[in-house]
Amino acid sequence: MERGLELLERNVTCAGAELDIIARDDETIVFVEVRGRSDDLRGHPFETINARKQGRVRRGATGWLIERDLWNRVAIRFDVVALVGDDIEWLKNAFW
Repeated sequence: MERGLELLERNVTCAGAELDIIARDDETIVFVEVRGRSDDLRGHPFETINARKQGRVRRGATGWLIERDLWNRVAIRFDVVALVGDDIEWLKNAFW
């Protein structure tokens, strides 16, 4: 996987929320939200990660961690990958 991450799971539904990618970066569990658009005429995909979407991803991540007895036992991070046409941008620590 890009950026040296180890892919753990993808397209997982947990606690009513869809998690696009779950990966490991050394000792950190990374939850990656993937957003795509064919162009940026209606705004950049990063702009679509509003407070409501962040809350859903956090809820799903919490459920995933609890199911695996990892809650409060590992470091976590939330990243966003934006796909615009053929361009890929990766924003680490996009939200908390």
